[in-house]
Amino acid sequence: MIKSELVQIVAARNPHLYHRDVENIVNAVLDEITDALAAGNRVELRGFGAFSVKNRPSRTGRNPRTGETVSVEEKWVPFFKTGKELRERLNPGMDDEDDGDAD
Repeated sequence: MIKSELVQIVAARNPHLYHRDVENIVNAVLDEITDALAAGNRVELRGFGAFSVKNRPSRTGRNPRTGETVSVEEKWVPFFKTGKELRERLNPGMDDEDDGDAD
């Protein structure tokens, strides 16, 4: 799903709202999440999941084409951990302690 599809779905479910207002709301929510992550904060949406940033330290990498070693700089990357309710919807009937092995 892309952002414009999300806006269309939310607008269809809320016919009392103007499409442009729904688009502004979706953009505002995504901007706030982005701003919070850029500031190093964690964003938790109960039942859905939590967004955070993780540090990837500098390391020595390898150019896959030439095999030459290259220096990869430290960077911060976004990380998403699913919430319990989302995991349960994606895997109906599975228990948390179930290791996924079929008996």
